[in-house]
Amino acid sequence: MAVTIKSEREIALMREAGRILAIVHEELKKAVKPGISTKDLDRLCETVIRDYGCKPSFLHLYDFPASVCVSVNDEVIHGIPSKKVILREGDIVSLDAGVEYKGYHSDAARTWGVGEISKEAKQLIDVTRESFFEGIKFAKAGNHLYDISKAIQAHAEKFGYGVVRDFVGHGIGQQVHEDPEVPNFAQRRRGMKLMTGMTLAIEPMINQGTYEVEWMDDEWTIVTADGSLSAHYENTVLITDGEPEILSVL
Repeated sequence: MAVTIKSEREIALMREAGRILAIVHEELKKAVKPGISTKDLDRLCETVIRDYGCKPSFLHLYDFPASVCVSVNDEVIHGIPSKKVILREGDIVSLDAGVEYKGYHSDAARTWGVGEISKEAKQLIDVTRESFFEGIKFAKAGNHLYDISKAIQAHAEKFGYGVVRDFVGHGIGQQVHEDPEVPNFAQRRRGMKLMTGMTLAIEPMINQGTYEVEWMDDEWTIVTADGSLSAHYENTVLITDGEPEILSVL
């Protein structure tokens, strides 16, 4: 497993990539309203990223056709933006985007409610975000990947939610996806020991029902197998000697 330890110079570049991505997400959040198309959100995302002199990390990555993954309701991840998909009152929408700044990437996802949403949908969004923060309590040098994964799973399952198994978090740096994989569920092995200078994209994907998912015919969009709602929360995180640093927040 080729895990990269970032230098101070590299961390500074990733910190800036993360700062810009946080701004992108703030602009997307403002735009999430009933009546907007998911394609409109994609155009906004690309415009903001390029206005900061950066590149959208996801555009053409593995041939993905957009700058942001927009996943609505039972869509877990990798939803392709479309002019035909219009957000409606009561929907929830997950937005997953990345920024490349001077050759280094950031990656973050947020789930928002569209207008007024049900209390059940709000709880799912809140618990997904909380599970990320429960996980990063253990994102410290000397701990193991298992410690993060176990904490995420334990928090989500307290509410009866399903923790997606088929997709996981990952290392990040000069590539969007680097080693190691960062599961959101406990595995039998402890995983590698965390080291200062590692950068990880930690991203709970939590379903209201079963953890099982299915692929749509577009070969990108992942949906819950039972049609239940799904939420996604992700940040780019730097492992330090002390508390972890979240690079993709303002």
